[in-house]
Amino acid sequence: MDLDAAQAWLDAHIDLEKTTGIAAGHVEGLSLDRMRQVVGVLGDPQRDYPVIHVTGTNGKGSTGRMVTALLAAHQLSVGTYSSPHLEHVTERIARNAEPIEPDELARVLTEIAALEDQAFFDERPSFFELLTAAAFSWFSQVAVDIAVVEVGLLGRYDATNVADGQVAVVTNVGRDHTDGTGDWRRRIAEEKAGIVKPGSHLVLGEADKDLRPVFEAEGPAEVWVRDDDFGVVTDRLALGGHVADLRTPFGEHPEVFVPVHGAHQVDNAALAVAAVEAFFGRPLDEGVVAEAFAGLRLPGRFEVLHRAPLLILDGAHNPDGAATVATTLADEFDVTGTRHWVIGVLQGRDVDEMLDGLGVVPGDRVVATTPPSPRGVPARDLAAVVAAREVDVVAVPDVGAAVERAWRAADEAGEDDLVMVTGSLYAVGAARTACRRLGLVG
Repeated sequence: MDLDAAQAWLDAHIDLEKTTGIAAGHVEGLSLDRMRQVVGVLGDPQRDYPVIHVTGTNGKGSTGRMVTALLAAHQLSVGTYSSPHLEHVTERIARNAEPIEPDELARVLTEIAALEDQAFFDERPSFFELLTAAAFSWFSQVAVDIAVVEVGLLGRYDATNVADGQVAVVTNVGRDHTDGTGDWRRRIAEEKAGIVKPGSHLVLGEADKDLRPVFEAEGPAEVWVRDDDFGVVTDRLALGGHVADLRTPFGEHPEVFVPVHGAHQVDNAALAVAAVEAFFGRPLDEGVVAEAFAGLRLPGRFEVLHRAPLLILDGAHNPDGAATVATTLADEFDVTGTRHWVIGVLQGRDVDEMLDGLGVVPGDRVVATTPPSPRGVPARDLAAVVAAREVDVVAVPDVGAAVERAWRAADEAGEDDLVMVTGSLYAVGAARTACRRLGLVG
């Protein structure tokens, strides 16, 4: 198969991660048995290299990229598996931050399709299981030294959890994939704690002491906790990012330049440094840390594509993420003109909470759009919620058309306006493609 045929084959399999129930955190009846059979038929490639496994409500994609950069700066061959992709499925599987070549992905998927055709699997795997198996298999074939694996949803029953992470990283526990009732934080923590394997090293970014026993119950050999064992000592704004002093159990890393926006990304940087030091069992050289972060890029994570007028993409997909967008915007940018929002959210999110988090107010302009996902909230439904807040809004279902509309309005108004695209990574991915057509992405 070529990649188009392989993509069509993938699309013919159910995408459990896009179903409303699982996305809302309903894990009853889930099992890793099917995924274990798939990788078992492939020879358990996930055992051919050490793994750093990353989960969390927010920040796991950014943290995974930082971990990859730090490992690659040690001249290691680093496989990275992440989801969802922004513009192309090949982004999910990378080596040293370079996406797998389309022909290579097609080849690996063809190998797995042949096994399915020959009835090696008792049950038909899902879309995500097949991609995860392809990642593990390709990492083995190209002989990576280590793999950084990002959980798709929650953790315990995620397809990636057939791998045994030598280091388990948990960024935080927030309100996502949950109905928000009862002791939801503990329930979410229990699912995320499922990636912690007995004898592993846990680097825990969630500082809530009430949740710590949930993670410790999984039997890690050692636990490092944010604020107690590692964290940010100082954080100062700098041109194009932040300069921070970071600390870990091995000591302090002074004046680390983190070339991205948002204090939360400095927290992620501290988590990434701690995770890699946990893996090596020693402190990282300051020069290596500086080299790793110097080239750091986080597409779709408060990504500034244009200035004057300002154009920013951020895949915030829950109220906590939305509030972080508002804080970063207020702290690091002086927007004196009109704020144009292009917003596309998924079902299962409280739209009013998202708008509150973002700080959308009368005087702003909103283009409501529909993310390219089966769970995308229709633009007209989102627009109705925005209109009830007495905010100027128009519904434009196609993300590309929505972005172009907002951009043209801001560009005609002058240099002081802002266009912020947010609400989900699916919306941001489609927006990025549209911005490429407009000549705004290099």
